[in-house]
Amino acid sequence: MAIKKEVVDELLKDVDPKAVFSSDGLLTEIKKALAERMLNAEMDQHLDSEASSDSGAAGNHRNGYSKKRVITDTGQVDLEIPRDRRGTFEPQLIAKYQRRFPGFDEKIISMYARGMSVRDIRGHYASSTASRPRLSSFLPLSTRCSRRSPASRRARWMLSTRSFSSMPCG
Repeated sequence: MAIKKEVVDELLKDVDPKAVFSSDGLLTEIKKALAERMLNAEMDQHLDSEASSDSGAAGNHRNGYSKKRVITDTGQVDLEIPRDRRGTFEPQLIAKYQRRFPGFDEKIISMYARGMSVRDIRGHYASSTASRPRLSSFLPLSTRCSRRSPASRRARWMLSTRSFSSMPCG
């Protein structure tokens, strides 16, 4: 899908070229806008499906938004997640209690599989974003490795042979 030149020109109008790719720049704003639009579309579909079902849930409506900070490959993004009155909405794009944007965990795991240490991964992440994550924020990812791929098996083996308990977090 090609993006029209007029749309790109409108987006770049009155934007500092240095800020386009920064952690709080245009790309982060676009990612936030797209994610919120997809979450609202999920809510519309959820409410439509409940209204059409015979389960007696026809009285369910939107009930504002809740804020959620999500970690992406370019930094942190504050999203507004739609809510419904009955609390039955389960977003699929970013599930409840999920704090990392889809694809972020796979990138971290692939760095583990390539032999990078937790400190190296933290340094790489800090150099590409404005935030400095704690070392402990990357450690729980080892439990989510898929058992099927050879890279994830190697990552699990590497994590099991290293002791992270003596590493300072911060």
